[in-house]
Amino acid sequence: MEFKSVNKTLQESFIRNWDRPALTNYQGMTLAYREVALRIAKLHIAFEQCGLKKGDKVAICSRNQANWGVSFLAAITYGAVAVPILHEFKPGNIHYLVNHSDSRVLFVDDVIWEGLQAEEMPDLQVVVQINTFKFLYVASEELSYVREHLNEEFGKRYPDTFGQEDLNYYEDSAEELAIINYTSGTSGFSKGVMLPYRALYSNIEFAAKDACPMLKAGMNVVSMLPSAHMYGMMFEFLFEMTIGMHVHFLSRVPSPKIIMQAFQEIHPDIIIAVPLVMEKVYKSKLKPLIDKTKLYRRIPILGPTIEKKFCTELTNSFGGQFEEVILGGAAFNPEVEKFLHKIGFHYTVGYGMTECAPIIGYAHWDKVKVGSAGRAALNMEIRIDSDDPRNIPGEVQVKGPNVCLGYYRNEEATKESFTDDGWFRTGDMGIVDEDGYLFLKGRSKCMVLGPSGQNIYPEEVEATINNFVYVVDSLVVEDDGGLTALIYPDWHQGELDGFTRADFRKRICGLLPAINEELPKYAQIKKIELMPEDFERTPKKSIKRYLYQRN
Repeated sequence: MEFKSVNKTLQESFIRNWDRPALTNYQGMTLAYREVALRIAKLHIAFEQCGLKKGDKVAICSRNQANWGVSFLAAITYGAVAVPILHEFKPGNIHYLVNHSDSRVLFVDDVIWEGLQAEEMPDLQVVVQINTFKFLYVASEELSYVREHLNEEFGKRYPDTFGQEDLNYYEDSAEELAIINYTSGTSGFSKGVMLPYRALYSNIEFAAKDACPMLKAGMNVVSMLPSAHMYGMMFEFLFEMTIGMHVHFLSRVPSPKIIMQAFQEIHPDIIIAVPLVMEKVYKSKLKPLIDKTKLYRRIPILGPTIEKKFCTELTNSFGGQFEEVILGGAAFNPEVEKFLHKIGFHYTVGYGMTECAPIIGYAHWDKVKVGSAGRAALNMEIRIDSDDPRNIPGEVQVKGPNVCLGYYRNEEATKESFTDDGWFRTGDMGIVDEDGYLFLKGRSKCMVLGPSGQNIYPEEVEATINNFVYVVDSLVVEDDGGLTALIYPDWHQGELDGFTRADFRKRICGLLPAINEELPKYAQIKKIELMPEDFERTPKKSIKRYLYQRN
């Protein structure tokens, strides 16, 4: 891979697309590229006058919005290291991550700031209100002067006008640290993933050359995943900024209703989503129609016509203009995937992780193999740590410019994550077929050893359980030598259908024999326990498994 500066790539894009719309708060304000550049220029002056040096850390903790994008871009184009922090974290976690990352500046919105204590983050020089860029806290009175006289200083720097010729962003190098991204993951406490500029550039190049070469300046994307997470940040924001696209931030809670409404209004040209979004649409909109038309679809003449209509309606519900829906971040329900593939819907399932910024595996929608997570992405290599990689699952290990430098201030975790010959250990289990397609089996930490030594992957068992009526989601855990299924049922739908709480509980628990009929003998469920409310989840909507383990 030939490396090019990410910040200079952004600079060129801003110059080319000066008057195009860049960042929009859905049903709110829009910033053109020139307005984003103007705000970045003012923040650069503030950074400089506050004594921020190249390589210093800038933390950003807020919900998705246009000024999140401005703050992030201002940090990296200045030469600082961006530290995105998920706004769902509790105050204690935010204090810890700001301190652990050695952040000097914190961008935050009012709601989050209300729960924080400045004295708990002693190394901070400035706390900035992200909506207005006013200073909420300064470590010394001299820093208050900086904000009060910022417009005056800007006028001195640019006495005539501020134009394209004034852009001169920091020129980064390949191995230089760009981002520290803290991921909650599903197996324990956050680690600070150190991502160099080469990882960002390689992902941008993958999107431009392999996944999305059809995307052009002026096209639209809806940003509904957390921008503080690499999946959303890279493919719903950063890549788009390098080619002049228009990013629409869903600046409120992205419920299925709001998401589908936004798709109808914006008509995005690419859709980045987690499987849960697609599964909810399938269950609520398609499943009832599928069941009603089951007999008709068996008729040779009618079947293809009905399936084509399903595909058209589903495509239109997602805005009707997208190249493909790229799903990632969690396992995809096999029943839903098989149906989408059968009707010809333009979807694909990718594979990645924060440590690869994030892409590892991908295949375009017309090259998808059902059940797979694609092939090694551009610039990446995948190998399986197994004596028979095509048939016996082994750990998925990867190599390439996307791979992180390690974990910030955690040499032990860094060392454990790489093999002696330099491959990154993903912790996922899988096989690779003769065409290079990766089929994931589950997390190595989640794998359960069956009674006769068989490997049981809970994710595969859960996919079977989730197909049953009234099951919203499930988690299979090892419990006293057997398997227990924790099920979160659709309590509300049960009420609407006339069940008492006791009868509904009895019905769900009564699914046990039917579930076990679908499972191999060595993976039988011993008992079902019902969850009164949904599982605690990561930003990618994966269940935080470690919270529910029994053994």
